[in-house]
Amino acid sequence: MAPPNDPVIPSLKLLRSDPLEKIFDLCDGKLTVRGVPLLTRVPENVSLSPFSRACQNSDSSLPLLQLVLALSHRGAFLGFSQEQPSDRLINSLGRFSDRNFLSIFRFKTWWSTQWVGTCGSDLQMETQWILFDLPEIKSYAIIIPIIEGSFRSALHPGSDGHVLICAESGSSQVKSSNFDAIAYIHLSENPYNLMKEAYSSLRVHLNTFKLLEEKATPNLIDKFGWCTWDSFYLTVDPVGVWHGVKGFVEAGFSPRFIIIDDGWQSINLDDDDPNEDTKNLVLGGQQMTARLHRLDEGDKFKKYQGGLMLGPNALSFDPKKIKTLIGLGIKLERLEKERDEALQSGDPNLPQIEAKINKVKQEIDYLFGGEGNSNSKKECESSNSDNYGLKAFTRDLRSKFKGLDDIYVWHALCGAWGGVRPGTTHLNSKIVPCKLSPGLDGTMHDLAVVNIVKGSIGLVHPDQANDLYDSMHSHLAKSGVTGVKVDVIHCLEYVSEEYGGRVELAKAYYDGLSKSIEKNFNGTGIIASMQQCNDFFFLGSKQISMARVGDDFWFQDPNGDPMGVFWLQGLHVIHCSYNSLWMGQFIHPDWDMFQTDHVCAKFHAGSRAISGGPVYLSDSVGSHDFNLIKKLVYPDGTIPKCIYFPLPTRDCLFKNPLFDQKTVLKLWNLNKYGGVIGAFNCQGAGWDTKTHRFRGFPECYKPVTTSVHVSEIEWDQKVEAVEMGKAEEYVVYLNQAEDLHLISPKSPPFPITINPSSFELFSFVPVTKLKGTIKFAPIGLPNMFNSGGTIQELECSKIGAKLKVKGSGVFLAYANESPKKCQLNGAEVAFDWVHEGKLTVNLPWIEEAGGVSDLAFFF
Repeated sequence: MAPPNDPVIPSLKLLRSDPLEKIFDLCDGKLTVRGVPLLTRVPENVSLSPFSRACQNSDSSLPLLQLVLALSHRGAFLGFSQEQPSDRLINSLGRFSDRNFLSIFRFKTWWSTQWVGTCGSDLQMETQWILFDLPEIKSYAIIIPIIEGSFRSALHPGSDGHVLICAESGSSQVKSSNFDAIAYIHLSENPYNLMKEAYSSLRVHLNTFKLLEEKATPNLIDKFGWCTWDSFYLTVDPVGVWHGVKGFVEAGFSPRFIIIDDGWQSINLDDDDPNEDTKNLVLGGQQMTARLHRLDEGDKFKKYQGGLMLGPNALSFDPKKIKTLIGLGIKLERLEKERDEALQSGDPNLPQIEAKINKVKQEIDYLFGGEGNSNSKKECESSNSDNYGLKAFTRDLRSKFKGLDDIYVWHALCGAWGGVRPGTTHLNSKIVPCKLSPGLDGTMHDLAVVNIVKGSIGLVHPDQANDLYDSMHSHLAKSGVTGVKVDVIHCLEYVSEEYGGRVELAKAYYDGLSKSIEKNFNGTGIIASMQQCNDFFFLGSKQISMARVGDDFWFQDPNGDPMGVFWLQGLHVIHCSYNSLWMGQFIHPDWDMFQTDHVCAKFHAGSRAISGGPVYLSDSVGSHDFNLIKKLVYPDGTIPKCIYFPLPTRDCLFKNPLFDQKTVLKLWNLNKYGGVIGAFNCQGAGWDTKTHRFRGFPECYKPVTTSVHVSEIEWDQKVEAVEMGKAEEYVVYLNQAEDLHLISPKSPPFPITINPSSFELFSFVPVTKLKGTIKFAPIGLPNMFNSGGTIQELECSKIGAKLKVKGSGVFLAYANESPKKCQLNGAEVAFDWVHEGKLTVNLPWIEEAGGVSDLAFFF
C-alpha cells in the first residue's frame, strides 16, 4: 500500500491520450510528415511504429509521463530487419535532397560538433541526430539514432542522398538481425521544444538516463574557478597550485573552486618499476600509455607535509621554470615525431635526432632537480599520516583561502589513460587491446587515440567497476576533495569485445560511477568530459548533471596552421552552442576553461559571460588579465550568471557560421529580468570533408554584417521569462558599443558588423510603466559583460522602483523622466540623468552585504 502522501500513479493506458492526428506515415517507400515527404526510396525492410508501445516500465515522475504521453502522437520509431545476424549492421533509412538540415556528428572519439547540408550524402560519419527544416508545414522534425538492446546506433552518409543507420554491439559475440526501435523521429513547430519533447520521450522509453531537470547540479555552477591544466600540464604539484590560488586572492578575486587536473595521480609505464611513479612528465601525451599503480595521489602530492605553505618559510614558486619545462616538452614532442618519421623513411639523420632527444631529456631532468633518481618509495612510506599528502594539502588550502568551497581532481573513466596496471592494486585488471569501430575511420586523426591504442587499456573487470570508483573516491572524499572531473570517458567502445559489447560494458561502468558519486560526492560532485557520444548520454547521465559541451580550449594550433591561434577560437564557441541543443537536455552545459592572457581572451570571455555556467580559467601562475576577469567575476568569486544556457537563434540553425563568409553566430539566453543575445563572428575555420580534420579558412576571416531583433529571444523556454516576452517596449543595451536604445517588438532589427574574433552583447530589458507616462527599465552594471545578470531583485510600483544589485561600478537604467530622488542602502545619494534616458548611480562593493546594494528610485 502506498504511503498516504504519495500520489498513486494510474495506469499508463488511462494517461495516454488518443492521437489527434496521424503525423507520420510510411507507405510505398515514402516516409511523410503531415503529408510532406521527408524520406523517399525507403527500403522495404524499414519499419515505422508508434511511440505508444514504449513506456511500460519507466521510473519517470507522473508529470513527465503525462507530458510525454500527451505528445506521444508526435513521435514514432524506425526499425529494420536483415536476414543475417551481425554485430554491425548498416541499412538505408531512405534518401532526401533539397532539404535544409542541421546535424551533430562525432569528429573524434570523444567530441561532437554541428554540420549542415541539404541531402543525405552531406552527412558526416557518426552523426548523432538530424534536424530537418519543414517550412511547408512551419515545423521541424528530428531523427535520433538510439539504443536498442545491446546495440547503439549512429547515422552515416550514403550515396545518392541516402541516410544510413549503423547499429553495432561492439562485440562479435553479440549479434542481431532485427530492430523495432533503433531510431526515434519526432515533430514540433518549435525547434527548442522539439529537443525537449524528443529527449523527454526517449527518457521515458529507454529509462536509462535522467533529464537535467530531474537532477541537482554541482555547487560550482555559478562560481569562479581555476584549473591547473594549461598552467602546468603534468608538472602540477602542491606548491604550484598554492601559488596559483594565492595570486588570484591577492588580486581581489577569490576562486570558489579549483580543479587539479591530470598529473596528480600514481601512474607509471609498463617498463617502470611497478611500485614507482614515472617521473618528470611534462606534456599531455606522455601519460597516455601510463596506468594507475595505486589508487591514491602520486608522490608529488603524497610527500606534502601539513603546514608547509602556511609558515614564514613557505616555498617560493618560479613560473618561468614551468614555462621553460613546457617549452622543452613541446620541443621533445616534435623531435620524437621527427624520429618516428625518420624510422619509417630510413632517414640517415636518425642518430642526430636521437642525440637531440637525449639532450632535451637531460635538460628536463635538470630543471626537475634530478627527481628522476630519487627513492620516492621510502619517502612515501614514511608519510602515511593525516599530516601528509592530499588531505594535509587541502586542509592547508582551506585554512588559508577561506572562500575556496570546492576542490576537484581529474581522473580518466578507466582510472588513468591506460587504465589500472595489473597486479599493483586489489582490483582484477587485464590489459585489453583496443579495437576501433569502423565508424571512427571517418573521424579526425587523434594523438590520444593513437597512444591509447598503442598502449592498450588496463581494464578493471566490469564486476568491479563500483569498487574501482569507490576505492578512489572514498579516499579523495576523506582527503578533502569534493568532486571529480572524469575525462577520457568514451573509450569503453574500444575494449568491449569480451564484455558483452559497448552498451553492456558502459552500463556496468556508469552504474559503478553513479553509485560512487552519490556515496562520496553528494550525488553532484562530478564534471564529465570527453563524453560527447550518444552511448554516454543515453547510459551514463542518470546521476551526472554537468558536462563539457565543447572540445578543449586550444590556445594554439598543435598542427601549426598558418592562421596561428585565431581559427580555433570560433570553433570552440560553435561546438559549445550547438551541442547544447541536445546535451542541455541531459546535463548543464560546461563551456570549459580559457586563458585571460590569450590573444582571443576577450572573445572567449564574452561567450563565457552568457554561458549560464561556471567561469573558470587555466591561466599560468602570474599570467592574468585582471581587468578582463573583473568583467566576469565578483570579488567574492561568484558570477552574474544567466538563468538558462545559450542556444543558436532560429536563423542560425541551418547556417554555417564558420566558413560561409556571411553568417554571424547569434546566441540567445535569459536573465532574471531580461534577455540577452550574443553576436559572435566565428568565421575562419571549419571541418574539411576531404582530410577529415578542422583547418583554417583564411578567406573567411573578415568582418561580417548581421542584424539582431528582440523577437529572436525564445522567452517561452523558461516559465519565469514568458511575461517578459510580452512587453510592449524594451530597452536594448549594447555592451561593447556602450549604446542604449528604446525599441518595440515592431522596431526594425539592429544592423551590426562584427569583426573577426569579436562580439557584441545585446541586453534586452522589458520597459515597465510607472505612474503617468513614466517608463523604467534596469540595465544593470555595464562594466560586467552580462550586465543584466547583476540584478538580483526588482520591484516596481506607481511611485518608483526598488532593486537589489550585486557588484560595484556605475549602475545603468533607462528612465524617460528624471527621478525625484535615489536611495542607496537607505540613504539618499546623488545620481545622473540625461534626456536620452540614461540614469546612472555609483554602487560600492560592501563586503558585509555580500556585494549586494539596495537601490531605490522615486519618481
